[in-house]
Amino acid sequence: MGPEERKVLREREQAYRARVKLEVDAALRDSGLRLEGEKREQFEQRYLQERRRIEHELRQETEAKRQQQLPALQERLKKEFQEPPANTSPSAPAASTSPKK
Repeated sequence: MGPEERKVLREREQAYRARVKLEVDAALRDSGLRLEGEKREQFEQRYLQERRRIEHELRQETEAKRQQQLPALQERLKKEFQEPPANTSPSAPAASTSPKK
């Protein structure tokens, strides 16, 4: 991985951490609790732990739904993109090239 890619990843991670920090602060504020020091750190850790658990469950649910829907999607796409079968038996009589009298 090049230095530019590492820089982008670091920036994304920093942005994620800042966003989560704001969410933790909002959760603490919304709870009405006034925690300081070690209690606040414990609250933050527990919030992050539970958030990761919820996100993991949501990813698993989404993946399960995707796996259930993939066969139907593949079948629809197969039908949509399948070449029409070549017409081997004529449905109408072929026109004669010799004139009839």
